[in-house]
Amino acid sequence: MNHMTPPSTQATALDAQALVTALARDARLAQRQLAAMPSNARAAALHLAADALRAAMPAVLAANAEDLAAGKARGLSGAMLDRLALDEARLAGIAEAVDAVADLPDPVGQVIDASERPNGLKFQRIRVPIGTIGIIYESRPNVTADAAALCVRAGNAALLRGGSEAVHSNRAIHAALVEGLVAGGVPAEAVQLVPSQDRACVGAMLTASGLIDMIVPRGGKSLVARVQADARVPVLAHLDGINHTYVHAAAEPDMAKAIAVNAKLRRTGICGSMETLLIDAAFPAAAAVVAALIEAGCEVRGDGRAQALDPRVIPASADDWDTEYLDSIASVAIVDGLEDALAHIARYSSAHTDAIVTSDSAVAERFLTEVDSAIVMHNASSQFADGGEFGLGAEIGIATGRLHARGPVALEGLTTYKWQVRGQGQTRP
Repeated sequence: MNHMTPPSTQATALDAQALVTALARDARLAQRQLAAMPSNARAAALHLAADALRAAMPAVLAANAEDLAAGKARGLSGAMLDRLALDEARLAGIAEAVDAVADLPDPVGQVIDASERPNGLKFQRIRVPIGTIGIIYESRPNVTADAAALCVRAGNAALLRGGSEAVHSNRAIHAALVEGLVAGGVPAEAVQLVPSQDRACVGAMLTASGLIDMIVPRGGKSLVARVQADARVPVLAHLDGINHTYVHAAAEPDMAKAIAVNAKLRRTGICGSMETLLIDAAFPAAAAVVAALIEAGCEVRGDGRAQALDPRVIPASADDWDTEYLDSIASVAIVDGLEDALAHIARYSSAHTDAIVTSDSAVAERFLTEVDSAIVMHNASSQFADGGEFGLGAEIGIATGRLHARGPVALEGLTTYKWQVRGQGQTRP
């Protein structure tokens, strides 16, 4: 049996590897220049990039319309189209986010800690850029601007590889950003968009050890799984957002309804959307919360006790508790108190965002302490799981792992540190 790779596939992989290698080498050279720029110069260049993005609004919206038409023809889901869609307000918000990142305190050069040893040696740990960061993402064209702005502000080069469904939007946004950055003295190669949609380019990025310093995937479960399985470069990733809201027995009924509806339906296609609602069996207004979701346009799939609350509840399957719907669908389970809720979350949560609604502060503190997720909330909608809402400007993603960075990753998460040691001629005995 012949297991050899077909010549055409070999040629594609070699072409992709050569392309990514060239882009990454250029990025590393540009990153050194970028890191040497004064902080205020990098900030000023980002403001120029935001202005260029505003000036390019007609071109960007025209490109986005082309992507939306192609997406509808391909049968993209409503949630995917919502992620893809831009209008004047959304594009203005993207430009404002670039401005906001420019105005954030620069973490580069920040002294994390300092000490002096008895022998007179002085030690400091200071924040420095990570280097060249590869961002592999799907659907959302705003990631092009967010990732570029965050990387530049923290002195990193960005190598962007967007999804085919947003190819025209990404190219238009990237062109505008680079125009502004170059006007501000940033090398054009500091923010590059991979010009090919060949999937082999993703593989080439994942194996570019020594050229790319970190990979950030933003997309569905299959993309993140591939990145984590194939990467030979450190990965900063989040898994799917299987987020829970637990309505405790002591929850205020109107607050519980408002939070549940907002957490699920404000925007169903974002990773902070609630997917599972847990309702305490002792909560007196459970039926009203379920009815509020259904009447707001949400399909509710529930366990036996949830179905008994409202005849419109559809039976949930075992898979529903593990599903990130990213749509107007929620799974609902009735739980017997805090311990039962904690056990359900520990079993099914993706460690992204989980919330409790309760007026009992002691119960809330236990939930905040014991739920091991990147973001844990009390009396707030999970839709606040966003770097901008955290005061971080934009975000490059929400990390659900436990190493390096967790939760919304913004400027600080895009830095590492080095030690600086200052002496007066000390030698070690």
